[in-house]
Amino acid sequence: MENPETDVLDGGRKLPVMERFYTLQGEGFNMGRAAYFVRIGGCDVGCSWCDSKESWNAKLFPPVPVEDVVKEAVAVPAQTVVVTGGEPSLYPLDIFTDALREKGIKTMVETSGAHPLSGKWDWICLSPKKNSPPRADIFPLAHELKVIIQDDSDFLWAEENAARVTPQCHLFLQPEWSVAPKIMESLTRYVMEHPQWRISLQAHKYMGIP
Repeated sequence: MENPETDVLDGGRKLPVMERFYTLQGEGFNMGRAAYFVRIGGCDVGCSWCDSKESWNAKLFPPVPVEDVVKEAVAVPAQTVVVTGGEPSLYPLDIFTDALREKGIKTMVETSGAHPLSGKWDWICLSPKKNSPPRADIFPLAHELKVIIQDDSDFLWAEENAARVTPQCHLFLQPEWSVAPKIMESLTRYVMEHPQWRISLQAHKYMGIP
């Protein structure tokens, strides 16, 4: 999938925002914390188990001025924005994150690391995917590594990525939602045997929130 034309995005002053909403973080290190979520449309990673496949085609989402998104983010109590997708690293994000940080808003992003990541981030969650592995330059930047586990073969993939992040990076294994009941026993056992890892659950799905 090709990136939208640069002139349509006005150098990052606009982004193909699919949705934005105020809720609680449901996964990983920041689970349970309130944040304003900005989901950017467009992804070329194409995970078969993706739970937001409707985000893949960026052309479905007309570019939105980032200043409008910043105004909405400032209005919520948490003063934290989580940028997700789709795949945010497809887009120029410096203007967006600069505008957020000027307002004192904490910036977080979740990325597969498949493309160069722009923007200034207080928190980077790297969620690597086998079919489009991360670039080498993202590993030392990651505050959190979150690997989706679909079957037992994914534990090796998780360890390969964990070997490339910094010692300070928090390590999470997250069961793929559709097979979670089948793999939870082996996932639990793995974390007990490898306590450097923690389990991440998609708590928002249990809570019935976005």
